[in-house]
Order: sequence, then structure tokens, then C-alpha cells
Amino acid sequence: MAVGILTATSSGREYGGRITSFVIMSCMVAATGGIIFGYDIGISGGVTSMASFLEKFFPHVYRKMKEDTHISNYCKFDSQLLTTFTSSLYIAGLISTFFASSVTRAFGRRSSILVGGAAFLMGAALGGASLNIYMLIIGRVLLGVGVGFTNQSVPLYLSEMAPPRYRGAFNNGFQLCVGIGVLSANLINYGTEKIKGGWGWRISLAMAAVPASMLTIGAIFMPETPNSIMQHSNDHDKAKQMLRKIRGTLNVETELQDLIEASNISNSIKHPFKNILEAKYRPQLVMAVAIPFFQQFTGINVISFYAPILFLTIGLGESASLLSAVVTGLVGTTSTFISMLLVDKVGRRTLFIVGGIQMFFSQVIIGSIMAAELGDHGEITKEYAYLVLLLICIYVAGFGWSWGPLGWLVPSEIFPLEIRSAAQSINVAVNFLFTFIVAQTFLSMLCHFKAGTFFFFGGWVVLMTAFVYFLLPETKNVPIEQMEKVWREHFFWKRIVGNKSSSGTLI
Repeated sequence: MAVGILTATSSGREYGGRITSFVIMSCMVAATGGIIFGYDIGISGGVTSMASFLEKFFPHVYRKMKEDTHISNYCKFDSQLLTTFTSSLYIAGLISTFFASSVTRAFGRRSSILVGGAAFLMGAALGGASLNIYMLIIGRVLLGVGVGFTNQSVPLYLSEMAPPRYRGAFNNGFQLCVGIGVLSANLINYGTEKIKGGWGWRISLAMAAVPASMLTIGAIFMPETPNSIMQHSNDHDKAKQMLRKIRGTLNVETELQDLIEASNISNSIKHPFKNILEAKYRPQLVMAVAIPFFQQFTGINVISFYAPILFLTIGLGESASLLSAVVTGLVGTTSTFISMLLVDKVGRRTLFIVGGIQMFFSQVIIGSIMAAELGDHGEITKEYAYLVLLLICIYVAGFGWSWGPLGWLVPSEIFPLEIRSAAQSINVAVNFLFTFIVAQTFLSMLCHFKAGTFFFFGGWVVLMTAFVYFLLPETKNVPIEQMEKVWREHFFWKRIVGNKSSSGTLI
């Protein structure tokens, strides 16, 4: 079965083909890695707001929340051990992504996805069975290993399997699955919090095994991408047959030639982490660092990790806080789906800029309301609490169709094959490093900055929106193996990369 005729044109070169059901199913299985990532993000914020979970693993936080009437509203959950539970996943992901780079380059994208799925299964089992804080954190570390492998390989898999004209929509499927994972976690937390006996958190943590099983089993049957086949086996016939299968046409010669050329360059590179420092790769290196850095400093993981705690801070009850997190998760998932529909029509830059403006104004208004109405020991009225919830939804929607999906899409599509695995590892590592920093410091930041926390992240949103406006070229509809031309045509980057392609020929 095939859906729709498609061609991709760039510099006079056309790729023939269709969107086939085979490639849709393969990408759906791979994108399940996003569901697990989102689930792990959403589940931690929910269980850390449950009284039974806090009483068992973090009794000092539980006593502070229940008994200390003199502590500031902003400081009730300030605990380095509590944030370590959340952030340990990301430091493990940071380290494991560099191992994932070698596996992805040598054995293919599918192998990395399979390793990630197996690590997720072990982490989910240990988390659900935890008897003490050590088992709890080791389980999170294993989940982090899974995240490191899948986040390194899944975006590459999606970008390489997708038809060029619809690459944005396919790759945004990863972030859509992240949103579905967050929403699922929030719904499960809302249900398990009501279980009598105080063991509902075990179900919340163990349920990560469901999408992990889907990914692990699916990875066994997934095909490898033509790009990866060429990179680690250089089998032209096998790559050609796979191209014909995923494109639904016999006319794949143009795309195959681009793959062969990219593979020859890739095989000549023995030390990609060293080569990425060369001037001709400077734009990609800058984006590999800047985009994930900025994505974390939108402040989104403040909402993702700690939404229930934040809603408790502004005066909503435990159950209402978890339900509010469900609402924000639903908004995020819906806005990401809208991004999938728009990204290949309006382009990446437009969504980045519109989303940035939307996030900035909502953060400034949230900070202003909390500064004026909440204070250290006061109580915010229900009307203002629900206004803050509405503004958070507006903020989440802005992120959901801009920095959320595009923060993974753009890096995965701009790297030449010879440095693709290494560059994606840098991208994921930077993402995890600053996710770890934000997660580990946010509760302390909220305690010390108070409402100013939202102005802090709002300032970063202004900076990142300006960065996109001036330094990020549009990449929609550009075939992935011809992406280098966008840098040679950009007013700033062309001064650095010059007029030569990566093969050394003049353009």
C-alpha cells in the first residue's frame, strides 16, 4: 500500500517515491521511544507530589509539606535528594549517549533502539519494585541509559526513513509520542493517587514497561535505514532494495547516488568527533550545542517535571494538581500534532519564532501574577490559580509547536552522514546535561528566585528567538543528504563554510 505521490527537488535533483505503509509502520514503532521518554518525564513529577511516595522515600520533604507552617510557599519541596531522583535519569542518559554513538555508527540505528528498549524494561521493573531510595535511583539510572540510546538513534531513524518532503511531519512524530507519554503518565498518576493503601506509585513507575516492551519487540522486526546500511556495510544492492521498499518505487537512482556519495565521505572519516571541529562543520556544531541548550532553557521541563508540585505551590489540592497536569499534557500533545501538520508547509523558522513570542508573554504574565498574589506565606485565590493554569497551557502550546518537536527535528536533519552519529550524540548529551542542571536546580531556584524564576526563563526565550531569526536557515523540503547547501547560501554561515561541498567540489 502507498499513500500519495511525492518528489523532492533540491538544486535540480529529484527524488521519486511515495509515502508507503511500510515506512509509516516502521516509523511508528521507532517513535515509541518518544512515548517512553515522555512517560519518564511525566511520571516523576506526579509521584513526587504523592504523599505516600514522599513519606516512604523523602520523609523530610513530607514533614516540611505537612507540618512546617513557617516555610515559604516556594521552598516546601526544596530537596537535593528529591531532585536527584528526577535528574539522575538525565545524567545517565548524557553518559550513555556517547556509547550509543559508537553502537549506532557500527551496528546501525536499530541496534541502538533495541539496547535502549531493554534498558527501559529493566529500569521499569526495578522502579516498580523499589524498597529503598537506592533501588529507586538505580531504576532511574537504567531508564536514563534507555533514554540515552533511543534519543540518540530514534530521531536519526525517523529523518532517514522519511520522504524528504514530509521529513518534518515524520520526525515531529517523535515529539508527539513524547507528549503522549507525558499525558499517559499524568492520567495514570491521577488514577493511582486514589488507590487506598498508598502503593499506587508502584503502578505508575512499573507501567513504563508497557511502551518499553512495544519498542523492544518492535525493534527486532524493524528494518534498518538505507543510510545506515550504506554506512556500516556499504552494500549498494541492499540499500537500493530497501530504498525501493520504503519509497514504493523502482526510481531511486538519484537518492541512491546521494547516499553512495555521502557514505564514501563517511567511510573516509575515522574520527568523527575530531572532524566535527573543522570549519566546514561549524554551523552544524553550533546548532548541535545551541538548540538543545535553548530547548531546556525555555523552562519547559519545569512544567513537565514539576507541574503537580507547582500547582500545589499555588494552592491547588493534590488531586486537582494531578488533574491540572493532565490538562497541560493534553494541550502539549494537541499542539505537537498541529506542528506535524504545519511544519512542512510554513517551515521551521516560522514555528520557532511564533512559539517563542507566545512563550515569552505567558511566562511574564505568570511571574507577575505569582509575585503580586502569592507571596511567601499568602494564598492565591482559586480564580488566579486557574488563570495561572490557563497561562501555563498557553505556554505549553507555544512550546508544543515550536521548540518541543523542532528541537529534535532540526538537529537530526542537518548533519552530514560522516558526522551524523557523533553530532547527534553531542546534541543529545547537551540536551541531557542541561535537562539535568535545570531539574537539579529548579526547586532551589524556585525557593530563592520565587516568581522571578519565570522572568529568568522568559529572558532566555527572547535570546533563543533572536538566535533562530538571525542564524538558523530554513530546512523544509531539503533532502537530508543535500542539506549542506543551506549553509553555503546563508548570509552569515557562508563566510565560514565557503563554497565547497563536503566532497571538496565547488558549488
